[in-house]
Amino acid sequence: MTAPTTAPTGAAAPVRRPSTVGLVVLLGAMAALGAVTIDLYLPSLPEVAVDLGTTEARTQLTITGVLVGSALGQLVVGPLSDAFGRRRPAAAGFVVYVVATLLCAIAPNLPTLVAFRVLSGVGASAGAVIGMAVIRDLFTGPAASRLQSRLVLVIGVAPLLAPSVGGAIAARTGWRPVLALLAVAGLGVLLAVWRKLPETRPELRDTAGQARAEGGQTPVTPPRRQRVLRTFTGYGALLRDRRFLALAVMPGLAMATIMAYVSTSVFVLQDGFGLTGTGFAIYFAVNGTALIGGTQVNAAVVERFGSARLLRVGVLAALVFGLALTASLLARTDQLLLFAVPLYLLLLSLGLIMPNAVTLALEPYGDSAGAAAALVTALQSGVGGLVGVLVGVLGGDEHATGVVIGAAVVLNLVLLLSVRRSTRPSVRS
Repeated sequence: MTAPTTAPTGAAAPVRRPSTVGLVVLLGAMAALGAVTIDLYLPSLPEVAVDLGTTEARTQLTITGVLVGSALGQLVVGPLSDAFGRRRPAAAGFVVYVVATLLCAIAPNLPTLVAFRVLSGVGASAGAVIGMAVIRDLFTGPAASRLQSRLVLVIGVAPLLAPSVGGAIAARTGWRPVLALLAVAGLGVLLAVWRKLPETRPELRDTAGQARAEGGQTPVTPPRRQRVLRTFTGYGALLRDRRFLALAVMPGLAMATIMAYVSTSVFVLQDGFGLTGTGFAIYFAVNGTALIGGTQVNAAVVERFGSARLLRVGVLAALVFGLALTASLLARTDQLLLFAVPLYLLLLSLGLIMPNAVTLALEPYGDSAGAAAALVTALQSGVGGLVGVLVGVLGGDEHATGVVIGAAVVLNLVLLLSVRRSTRPSVRS
């Protein structure tokens, strides 16, 4: 569904938008690269620990590094995309990603590998933040939430297969070719961005159209330095908006829940529940369908119920299933079913939280969508990265995972209550 566009009399016709399907596939490929960077590499963690002579707990820093780098990169890329448009910062980010990932493949020790993984996270950050900003440029309300949900469908396909592919490659050739494959994937996304990503920044798009209408005379625009400073100072308004901050943190806590599971899953499931490498990959893929399923339910019903109501349903469901999962983990049960069922339902619930919280957070910030999207996605990556460290500090086992998940779902409820008046169903998003 595409919002209608009109052009003033005498002005150039607006830029034609790409089909929704094509746009979702393109933005999904851009955003999925960050997730694949983690999931394709995840089965290699035990081998990395052996090859580089370190512990399994320390190798989790190579996961955390991607998330921290992504958080830092997004805070820079978002405002730059407001100042210079969406295309050029996206292309620059993926160039950084390709180079950094190739350097990861030849890293001689763990500190070097972690450093280059941070840099690869910086490069990959362009995909998530610019994809979110492009959606806000073109869509609002339920249409934006529905597109965010469809985006998760595309993003989720690659991580479903990534652990199986990564595990097979690592078993045959070692972990370094896995990173080389990621560099190839990044190059493919870079080429797609260069050829297919439309410029959706309204101010720049309108300027280009006006220039054509006036016979090629480009209107006067603010100096480059002034544009950059203006977009970065937009963070001040965002940080003063309590409603925005509460809604922006909620997807971060949802990501914290996911990362608490992901960062310890290979050890908990294989060591704790005795799954083989193949069994782990299958189980990981099955859980991936939960998050995808939740977002697709959201896409199907958001027009009827609205983002605010579905956000509340998601938070309350996540609280129930998250606490049930926490109880299972703290009890150190050896029954996989008692772990698997609440985890699956929790991930399903997160599929209602993430797209609706993002849509409600970005709604008032069309003029600074890049900066607003950057803050949302940076919080997701940053909180996820800190969770990886916290889980390691707490012991890196099922006990630590349970504590973090329980805290995340409770905090999300607290944030929901803090903005309940501004997210009533009558205020349609």
